[in-house]
Amino acid sequence: MTTINVSETIMLKLVEVNDAEQIFKTIDAQRQYLGTWLPFVELTKKPEDTIQFIRSVNRDQELVFVMLFQGEFAGLIGFKNTDLLNRKTEIGYWLSEPFQHKGIVTLSVKSLVKYAFDKLRLNRVEINCASENVSSKRIPQKLGFQFEGIERDGVLLSGNKFVDIERYSLCKRRDKVHF
Repeated sequence: MTTINVSETIMLKLVEVNDAEQIFKTIDAQRQYLGTWLPFVELTKKPEDTIQFIRSVNRDQELVFVMLFQGEFAGLIGFKNTDLLNRKTEIGYWLSEPFQHKGIVTLSVKSLVKYAFDKLRLNRVEINCASENVSSKRIPQKLGFQFEGIERDGVLLSGNKFVDIERYSLCKRRDKVHF
């Protein structure tokens, strides 16, 4: 499995080292926008940093995908902190500013939840969002994830600023999932 067709206009493709240049260019051009909620932006200073990230997710066998919208790079989405023993994972994502408000992440998350439940045979999928990141929080809320609580000062952002994290989850065994 290297691609997931989400819709006629959205495709997920497993990230590869040859995607590093486009990913880095997007991060570099949108540092202020992406850096508002993503701590890794400040640490991504050169293309080699992106190459190292891609190699690390591949080495750790985490499934991270490039989101393509009408064939153009739109952002990244994938599984992280996967725990096969307890059959759970977390979905993380970021989207380039010009691609906001097109439903790309919502549809992509739906596809990854289905993949996690049906193909990976996982039971639990989490999404963690900064409490003040309204756009990001709307995604699990729209998809029927259950709000579980707030992790106080859960993430350290640029400028030495801690923010609270809201945790959402969906459990195949307990929740009515109709994806």
